[in-house]
Amino acid sequence: MNTASTTWKDYLELTKPKVVLLILLTAVVGMYMAPVESVPLDILIIATIGIGFASGGAAVVNHVVDQKIDAIMARTFKRPVVTGKVSDRNAIIFATFLSVTSMVLLLAFVNPLTAILTFLGLVGYAFVYTMYLKRATPQNIVIGGLSGAIPPLLGWTAVDGAGWNIHPHALLLVLIIFVWTPPHFWALAIFRKDEYAKADIPMLPVTHGIEFTKLNIVLYTLLLLFAAALPYVTGMSYLIYLVSSTILGAIFMYYAIKLWRTEERRVAMDTFKYSIYYLMILFIAFIVDRNFPVIVD
Repeated sequence: MNTASTTWKDYLELTKPKVVLLILLTAVVGMYMAPVESVPLDILIIATIGIGFASGGAAVVNHVVDQKIDAIMARTFKRPVVTGKVSDRNAIIFATFLSVTSMVLLLAFVNPLTAILTFLGLVGYAFVYTMYLKRATPQNIVIGGLSGAIPPLLGWTAVDGAGWNIHPHALLLVLIIFVWTPPHFWALAIFRKDEYAKADIPMLPVTHGIEFTKLNIVLYTLLLLFAAALPYVTGMSYLIYLVSSTILGAIFMYYAIKLWRTEERRVAMDTFKYSIYYLMILFIAFIVDRNFPVIVD
């Protein structure tokens, strides 16, 4: 155990900062899509910190629980808990600090609904998915994906949840991420199939084969196109969003079909990388569309 060389960067890595930043982007978009005149600056800052701390805390738990798996896989064997830079005990203390601080901030300065939903998301990812689903079923990412899909709902309720109401439009944002998650993660699982098999994790490519997984990526991507169109259909968003989601979706479908028809493993990683840009740009399009609405009669 080599804790002498531990730095703040090791603790930051435990929180999966790139993932958390994407989560926070969707949460902030949820705030600005809520039917309020403006987002209070204090709520924007505190809710973002609270949601970010909870997401980071869940990620730290994931590092501790999955360290034996991480030690086997090429992309994770240098993680701080695996290498011993951060001990299990210190990681758990850090996760507890982040999680408790998150709940205190959200309860004291935002509202109880956001705190409860955030807590459920934390438990869903850190314990239900990481400790059980990941090792129990090839549908792990589908079932467990709900916890990763709720950040825009958390942002929405942070500014519009004082009355314990959940707006249906907020659930559309959740639906988009929920449907996006399987093709996003299965593309990576195809690229890392051998490593998941070695770690005895029942990811879909391991249990049902690569070709079956590719077909499911195409089908889920098609479903994503319909889900992403719903904000326009329901009057939640306007023309800029519709054009953006259509173009982004068409490109995603191109990658999905290309992956389906090729044997080149690198295409899986290309699809995975594009899926991240897809979600980022799609949610940015919500904000642009909200601020510059183009309405077609």
